Amino acid sequence: MSTTYYTPSHEWVRLEGDTATVGITGHASEELGELVFVEAKDEGTEVEQGEPAAVVESVKAASDIYAPISGSIADFNEKLVDEPTLVGSDPEGEGWIFKLKIKDSAQLEGLMDAEAYKASL
Repeated sequence: MSTTYYTPSHEWVRLEGDTATVGITGHASEELGELVFVEAKDEGTEVEQGEPAAVVESVKAASDIYAPISGSIADFNEKLVDEPTLVGSDPEGEGWIFKLKIKDSAQLEGLMDAEAYKASL
């Protein structure tokens, strides 16, 4: 069973072994509106916790997506090139944005669980 963690900046991260799948929450997606473009840093790029790892652009604004934990970019959801709206229609499923090869799983301890995230909204 995988556990999902949340950040104050509305990213979610789900662990699968030593890889973390990252996206934005439904709340963030609603705030941004319809997405027209999604891009992550190149595969192999090292990112530190809290650093921009991807960017999303909506009809309203462009927004950085921050790495919830440190690691290296392992994958980008290629479906988002043609269908950026997947992030809004299925934010915590098919709309994932990138995967990270985890550098320090202890950083997860500073993130919120679903209950704490909902309470923060």
